[in-house]
Amino acid sequence: MPKFSLEKIVKNNRDDVFEIFSNFENYQRIIPQHYPSVRIRSMRGDVSVVEEHLVLGDMELLIMAKHVSQKPVLHEIIVIGGDAKGSQIKQKFIELEKGTKILVDVDLKFKGKMKISTMFGKNNFKQDYDKILDDFVKLAEN
Repeated sequence: MPKFSLEKIVKNNRDDVFEIFSNFENYQRIIPQHYPSVRIRSMRGDVSVVEEHLVLGDMELLIMAKHVSQKPVLHEIIVIGGDAKGSQIKQKFIELEKGTKILVDVDLKFKGKMKISTMFGKNNFKQDYDKILDDFVKLAEN
């Protein structure tokens, strides 16, 4: 299944960048084109379980995701249910002199009909996820 890494440089301090990228509570409000629906199911400390409707390119995924944060260094998303169960996204935030470097590792897994459609579709998941990151970067720099 699709596995890839991306890197972004953001012209803002690490704390502010981390807050934008890890604040899943606001995804539906700030980037509805990618997250039309977000519903928090549970929050305990730095671990949350969230129902998410994610638009990735031309695919619409319904997922249950566990968000784990280690502020301001790491934000992990582990898909524990739904269309992409078993997928993982790890975002590392590295403080630079004039900004923040974000290293993103994505390991997508699909089940059932989704798996079959990804095998025969013309999906470019790396490019599609890069667009989501670009929208986060724009928000973090404003």
